[in-house]
Amino acid sequence: MKTEIQSRGNIARWFKFQENGTTMRKEIIAGLTTFATMAYIIAVVPGMLSKGGLPFDSALTVTILMTIITTVAMAIYTNRPFVLAPGLGSVAIFSFTLLGNDVPLSIAAGIVFISGFLFMLVSFFGVRDFVVRVIPHSVKVSVGVGIGLFIALLGFKHAGIIVANAKKNVLIFGDLTATTSLLAIFGFFLVLFFTTRKIQGGIILSIITTTLISLPLGISQVPDHFFSLPANIDSMFMQLDIIGALDPTYLPFLLAFFIPDFFSTLGTLLGVGGQAGYLDKDGNLPGIEKNFHVDSTATTFGSLFACPVLTTYLESSAGVEAGGRTGFTGIVTAICFLATLFIAPIAGMIPSVATAPVLIYIGISMMGSIKKVNFDDITEYFPAFVCVVISIFTFNAGNGIAAAMLVYGFLKVITGRYKEDHWSVYVIALFMIYYFYIVAGH
Repeated sequence: MKTEIQSRGNIARWFKFQENGTTMRKEIIAGLTTFATMAYIIAVVPGMLSKGGLPFDSALTVTILMTIITTVAMAIYTNRPFVLAPGLGSVAIFSFTLLGNDVPLSIAAGIVFISGFLFMLVSFFGVRDFVVRVIPHSVKVSVGVGIGLFIALLGFKHAGIIVANAKKNVLIFGDLTATTSLLAIFGFFLVLFFTTRKIQGGIILSIITTTLISLPLGISQVPDHFFSLPANIDSMFMQLDIIGALDPTYLPFLLAFFIPDFFSTLGTLLGVGGQAGYLDKDGNLPGIEKNFHVDSTATTFGSLFACPVLTTYLESSAGVEAGGRTGFTGIVTAICFLATLFIAPIAGMIPSVATAPVLIYIGISMMGSIKKVNFDDITEYFPAFVCVVISIFTFNAGNGIAAAMLVYGFLKVITGRYKEDHWSVYVIALFMIYYFYIVAGH
């Protein structure tokens, strides 16, 4: 008993509970809350990666390990309740756009590595404000919206709600009376019910409920055993071709990884930081550099395991709402994820119709940022919509970003407003011409 009390005291001093106005009980509840709200990644991320050809069990092990390691690093280095995991936007691009179009795993991982390394340079050398100025505002906003619709479309596709019509060369409704489609639609409304009612862990509850219903319908099957040792990850470890990833044709995908990671991290840190009361009188987050150090290093480190971009999750706000104020919240969340390392058979029984509604919900939720575009300025709103439309019509977020940068640069030049942006914007636009030449040539 005495040793236990001393241990609690050491933890409280290490994470500065008293200084942050929190307690061990609050931090544990906050950590459990954060885990409940983002536990859906256990089913969703490996499922998406498996669609790109990676072994489900190995992808599950890598996803959980990277979430644990990077979250613990954030907790210890920053003492803030922020949790990291693979971003769904990057997972979609990595799996469906790159691997799905026969880009080797080594090059896809190499692009992630370069994105992370670029983020590290920005973070460790203090040029964050420079990057904020260089990337056009409309592109920053539209990238997330385009990727969001891309994710939503993947969800509709996996649910069988939207299918391709080869004769008409268009997308149409699938068989909405099919059992799988009906179950996916039910799951989607279940997600809406849980989230609008603000029920903690609502997304994972909807996945579990839909999976349980799928069993008697024959859509899924109960595994022979529920627990197993973590899968071998040799097929994903050190699959890295950095030189090959430097090919200019991969620049749009580099931007597709870097831009959302950088700006969503910035937004999440400030948003959740404000919720926790961390911001100073000027609205800045003291020590934000440390958070960027971990986030950027996490992406670079994760690429060594063929893991898509690791980013700070907005779901961290759930833990803050529950009272979490220190890194111990993240430690508790990481411990919860550690326990899930041994449930690969259970995760594997979750069907696509159970995760598809989550993709649809999250993808549509990402559209909200479009309101930040200046609709009174054609040089701003037109490139934004080009990004979104091309991303969806070509089923490729890289194409959307490339088109947006090219159109943005062109509009600024012909309107005589080219001095509003850094010269590098126009260099990138010129690279996009080369990109489309290569794409058209194939």
